[in-house]
Amino acid sequence: MSKEDYIKAQRMGKRDYQLRMMKGLPPTLEVLDDILPPKGSYSEVPLGLVQIPMDLIVGTKTGGRSSAFAGNFMPILKDNTEFAIKWALLSTAHVTEGIREPVKAYEYMNKFYILEGNKRVSVMKYYDAVSIPGEVIRIIPPRTKEKENRIYFEFLDFYEVSKVNYIWFSNTGSFGKLLTVMKKKPDEVWTEEERLLFSSVYSRFLGEYTARGGKELSITPGDAFLSFVTLYGYQAVCDKTMSELKNLVAKSWEEFTLLQSGKEIDLKLAPTEEKKTLLSRILPMSSTKLKAAFIYAKTPGTSAWTYAHELGRLHLEQTFPDEVSTVVYENVTLTNIEVCMESAIKSGCNLVFTTSPAFAQASLKAAIAYPDVRILNCSLNTSHRYIRTYYARMHEAKFLMGAIAGAMAENNRLLYLEDYPIYGSVANINAFALGAKMINPRVKVYLEWTSRKRFDLYELIRNLRPDCISGKDMVIPEEATRSFGIYRQEGDYTQSLAMPLWHWGRFYELLIRTIMDGTWKSDDKAPGKKAINYWWGMSAGVIDVICSKNIPNETKRLVDLLKQSIISGQFDVFSGVLSSQDGIVQDDPERSLTPDEIIKMDWLAENVIGSIPKTEELKEQAKPVTFQQGVKKEKGQI
Repeated sequence: MSKEDYIKAQRMGKRDYQLRMMKGLPPTLEVLDDILPPKGSYSEVPLGLVQIPMDLIVGTKTGGRSSAFAGNFMPILKDNTEFAIKWALLSTAHVTEGIREPVKAYEYMNKFYILEGNKRVSVMKYYDAVSIPGEVIRIIPPRTKEKENRIYFEFLDFYEVSKVNYIWFSNTGSFGKLLTVMKKKPDEVWTEEERLLFSSVYSRFLGEYTARGGKELSITPGDAFLSFVTLYGYQAVCDKTMSELKNLVAKSWEEFTLLQSGKEIDLKLAPTEEKKTLLSRILPMSSTKLKAAFIYAKTPGTSAWTYAHELGRLHLEQTFPDEVSTVVYENVTLTNIEVCMESAIKSGCNLVFTTSPAFAQASLKAAIAYPDVRILNCSLNTSHRYIRTYYARMHEAKFLMGAIAGAMAENNRLLYLEDYPIYGSVANINAFALGAKMINPRVKVYLEWTSRKRFDLYELIRNLRPDCISGKDMVIPEEATRSFGIYRQEGDYTQSLAMPLWHWGRFYELLIRTIMDGTWKSDDKAPGKKAINYWWGMSAGVIDVICSKNIPNETKRLVDLLKQSIISGQFDVFSGVLSSQDGIVQDDPERSLTPDEIIKMDWLAENVIGSIPKTEELKEQAKPVTFQQGVKKEKGQI
């Protein structure tokens, strides 16, 4: 049988050899000596005896044995050679008693190259072994700015605490995100029990993922696993039965395929105008009754953000009294969001709006469980195929607010208060700073975060003495104060100047009309599988600025002129030469930042005094939002 096994393995090798030749790839094993950086530029670290994942063994240390194997480590020499006889004997030994002698290998960039034991590896790969013991020497290259190099050094930190070498990611920050999902600190060493549990759950996931064709996707299994445990929770996945795990992997498959496009988002910058056929003009709009649930993290009486959405909900009921009914869930937390969503859906809601970015994961889980329910989450740059997200280009209004503040400033000091360092908020800050600088080149914008630990607004105002303050966007019903929008503060006296307007009623009305006129379905027919995000601005009437009587008429005229320029597309807030605190961001006077560059903005304009905080600098209640939407999470700094 051992010779027959060799012949079978040889056929597999020749087939792989020919396929690689047809694709223009090297047909035999990689040789580590051929790809190492110059001697003296790298270091060697003995790892001792470790289990080497078979999938990560890709070649040999030297070129001597490379030509005896195809690129998949299957033999290609004739079956009457001494090499074939030894291979066959090893095959027999593996079947009868198992191969126990460790190989000797080098690890470079988390790939393994065999120094001694190539035939043992070949036999073990033939029998689909998961791993093989080996004495390993790690080769650590010099640090560079290349993506793969940065991922590798993140892996080294991860390996130091976990001793796990079989998971890999396509993006920087992923090892840190995995530790966060597992609720482990970056420097917390894993116990043996924790390593065994992780190995078990990852192996079970990998089995189901591979069985469904995971190897055909361009992402790594680690990418899919991280997405999976982020969605369902690491401990919850550990507790799943094989049947439950199989079912969840199947339901989540479209999420895995979406990861291949780098979380590419189909950004809708304006409401889609569906061209009507003559028949559709004659027939009435869809008569399907919509029951919409609005899920709030706070109450309209205690939160300006929630109050703005509540006004939008009321507008919706007034606009569609016969077509739309609504229900409200208030003070929803991460501990009961899933219960609230299930309650809403089981009560007949076929449309659900979750109005906090922190609810994105729960929204996705509900969308996978109830595919016939339309679920939308109010967040920016959230990439999930099963749900849609929506937000507004508030930076357009903030630019106008900055222009007003710059015109009203006498001592060139403005204070800008922001809640969370999340997608969209940094663009708002910079737009405000640019607007202020356009009117007053000497003005400085002092940035403070209300969610930062030990934040004291009154002390801040007393020490800074700013001319104008940009605070929360609108009034809270239960707070009798004028401290919103941009205002002046002199002792206990507050003078209102202007406020930005989130017209969520208009936003929700337009979204409902896309469902009624069939545009919702046509949006889904775009080429490729992309997540859909509605990101509308002033041109759609969902964002505006309201000036008070305390603003001079000349300033109001300027604001109206800028507003019309933005609406018509003649002026772009982030166009021309742009400078940050660290230098030039864009030096082309004819270019404008792309929507993606605006959304993912992680720099501050040169006239901003302040910084973007990390999550550990913020209060506890900020963590759910920054974990989901924090601008630092792109770099694994959450």
